[in-house]
Amino acid sequence: MKKIFLFAVLSMALACNQAAEEQTEAVVENLEIYGDTITADNAVAAAELVTLMGDTNQMGAKIEATIEEVCQKKGCWMKVDLGDGKTMRVTFKDYAFFIPKDAAGRKVILDGVATMEETSVESLRHFAEDAGKSKEEIAAITESTKELVFEARGVILQ
Repeated sequence: MKKIFLFAVLSMALACNQAAEEQTEAVVENLEIYGDTITADNAVAAAELVTLMGDTNQMGAKIEATIEEVCQKKGCWMKVDLGDGKTMRVTFKDYAFFIPKDAAGRKVILDGVATMEETSVESLRHFAEDAGKSKEEIAAITESTKELVFEARGVILQ
């Protein structure tokens, strides 16, 4: 009788452990991962990126941010909050993947390369058009800007 009781207890423990493992797998499977499979390990707040870069023009990074805006044509770029009213444009490596157009407001983990670059008037107008800006707003763009941009190889939407 003791053996049956011990067997029953061990079976229940294994079943509970298996259920816990299945739950963990379900949570992992429910993450929305785009591009390369990445993890959230060692991600830094997007607001820290400028400080971390210092005088460097390009740096590999993994950041956590909040999405402010998404391309409304395809989801082929987004802007994330850097704090202090600043945003950073994020594109996707090799134009190989897109994110949902309704992802604004969601938290995101990005793994890729941050770069300070000059963005041309033509590109700025293109991004404004993709964002659904009016013809007047697009025409008002007359100067290029030097800005921090990010090319993500992988994205996790939370």
